[in-house]
Parts: sequence; structure tokens; C-alpha cells
Amino acid sequence: MTRALYLYGGWPGHYPYEIAAWARELYKELNWDVEESTDIFTLDRDLKGYDVIIIGWNNAVTTETLTASQERHLSEAVESGVGLVGWHGAGAAFRGSLKYHFMLGGSFLEHPAGEGYPHPYMVNFVDKNHEVTRGVEDFEVRSEQYYMQVDPNIHVLAETTFDGNPMPWLKGHRSPVAWVRNWGEGRVFYHSVGHDTSNLADPNIRRLTKQGLEWAVRK
Repeated sequence: MTRALYLYGGWPGHYPYEIAAWARELYKELNWDVEESTDIFTLDRDLKGYDVIIIGWNNAVTTETLTASQERHLSEAVESGVGLVGWHGAGAAFRGSLKYHFMLGGSFLEHPAGEGYPHPYMVNFVDKNHEVTRGVEDFEVRSEQYYMQVDPNIHVLAETTFDGNPMPWLKGHRSPVAWVRNWGEGRVFYHSVGHDTSNLADPNIRRLTKQGLEWAVRK
């Protein structure tokens, strides 16, 4: 049975506890043995016994970071083959930890239409043949549209295009929404949807998340 660590909590503006309830349904369907923690110091130990680590942590300020010990334990686990999965706030978590974002493959910069604003945007898949995206169709989201800064070496699965509102100079600019990468022996999957549970109701994002979780598990 797959053994997973699910770390969630932090800033309540990303509804970590409500989204944890949503995520539990996926873990149940996958028949995983999931250890849940709302304590960041959970990362201050050997994590190599898990098959996948899921980050549902949310930060309130950009100065929040992982300690050197937490960075080391997390990186060593993923390098050894433990999968790493995150969504939405995971791209804005631990902003002071460059090593974390180097491993994740990207970092949140801004939501041009505003924090928490239900801005309509499309998620368009650029690789529909990957294990993570099979059967997933383009879909609309009405929520924060994340502008991401990303590693040029990630494998982008889906992207969004900005309409220029309220920043006309961004019209037509694109930003990745979902990607995968390898880090050592480990597999990493991230997508930027999930400000609240209404964003996660679409069956396409549910399927994308579930298949991303399955793909990332230690092989």
C-alpha cells in the first residue's frame, strides 16, 4: 500500500482544512495509507520511508521559510525516490526557501486580477498524452489566476493565457498551470488551481490531481 505524508495548514485564506477534506476523498479512492500533519516540524526527520509527500501548506508572508534541516530532509527524500506533489498555495509556500522552489520547479509571483477574486480563465492542456493528463479536457476556472515564475526545464502539461485585465501589458501572455519534473530519483507534480473547494469541483481538475498523485508515487 502506498504510504503518503500530507502536510497542510498555515494561512487560513487558502482554506487548508476544507481542501484537506476534499483531498481525503482522493486518497480514499486511491486506497492510500496517509499520515496527516498540520505541524511544519514534521519535516524535521527522515522522510525517506514515504512513497509520496503532498504539500498543502500555505504561507501568509514572503519571509516564511523552511529551516536548513527541513530543506535537507525533504530534498533527500525526493532525491531518493519519494514523490512530491503540491497545488495552488504550495507554489507560494516557504517563499524564503530557494531550495524548495528549485525542487518544486516554480514559484508564485502574482494573481493580476487580485487575491481571492473569481476571475474567469481557461486552463488549456499542451500535452494531452502524458499519464497525468489522459482523459482531461480544457476547463474554465473562476478564481485566482496564478502568474508563475518557473524553471525552464520543467515539463509543462497545461497553461493559461492572461486577458490583460487589469494589466493590459499582460494580454496574450501565458503562464504554466500544471507541470511535472524529476528531482533525483523522485517525481514532482504541481498545479496552481485550488484557492478554495469550488475551484476543485470540476471533474477535470479532480482527475488531473488524482492522476498526478498516482504518477508521482515512488516507482
